[in-house]
Amino acid sequence: MTKEDLTDCYNRIRPYIHNTPILTSNLINTLVGAELYFKCENFQRAGAYKIRGATNAIMQLSKAQQQNGVVTHSSGNFAQALSLAAKSLNIKAYIVMPSNSPQVKKNAVLEYGGEIVECEPTIEARQKTADQIANRTGATFIHPSNNPNVIIGQGTAGLELLNEHSNLDYIFCPIGGGGLIAGTALAANYFSDQCKVIGGEPLEADDAYRSFISGKIESNLTTNTIADGLRTQLGSYNFPIIKAHVKQIIRVNETEIVDAMQLIWERMKIIIEPSSAVAFAAILKEKDNFKQQKIGVIVSGGNVDVNNLPF
Repeated sequence: MTKEDLTDCYNRIRPYIHNTPILTSNLINTLVGAELYFKCENFQRAGAYKIRGATNAIMQLSKAQQQNGVVTHSSGNFAQALSLAAKSLNIKAYIVMPSNSPQVKKNAVLEYGGEIVECEPTIEARQKTADQIANRTGATFIHPSNNPNVIIGQGTAGLELLNEHSNLDYIFCPIGGGGLIAGTALAANYFSDQCKVIGGEPLEADDAYRSFISGKIESNLTTNTIADGLRTQLGSYNFPIIKAHVKQIIRVNETEIVDAMQLIWERMKIIIEPSSAVAFAAILKEKDNFKQQKIGVIVSGGNVDVNNLPF
């Protein structure tokens, strides 16, 4: 995945995505002792950055593949993103969703034109059901995070951030499946001389932290975290990028995630989901190490059930 791949991808998907705003807060800057620039993908189409990778992956398919549609498995944001991207491009989307997925997210998929097939809430059942649909319909399977075209698409958020703030010292990202941080790390590597990428991860689903240390992909022993978008694990395409280009992964506990989320709601007056708060929580936890630095923060999404807030 080259610098040219990232530039070509951005030019390809620009008509179908928002160039999301970058917000700052004097109060938060004072609290942290650094300059923070929040890239607000909670204002993105379908409410999260994932429309970027979904759109790019579909556009890279052949005409014959597009005619047969696409299929993915997702409990939330990628389900919505692929449904909307497919609708924008007049392509059929089959979405495998675990039976325990929030109804609000199922409703959004249906509104965007996705056809939902429910399965048992296990990784094995999700993949098996998606494979069955692909075999039956000829639809192309698009993984939510472990797909090169998805990864390069997600990197365009970091590219936009660096286009506006080329002198960032760091970009902080949440880590779940690894697509966003891998794409962001590529953007920082290609379009900045000094910007380093750091991941934030829930302590309750810390497979990336442990993989980073062991040098091989580890599984989650538990996924008991409020950051529901980060309960997945790394893949074969994104892990080598993360090993090569991510500087550090900082783990945060559930209280730290909720506190960071509440602080952004109260002080910045924007809706972010728990997964988005993880990157900011990592900064707060180790703020003494980042004094006087210019820091970008990818606010990954805002799809939250407002009837079930943690604060």
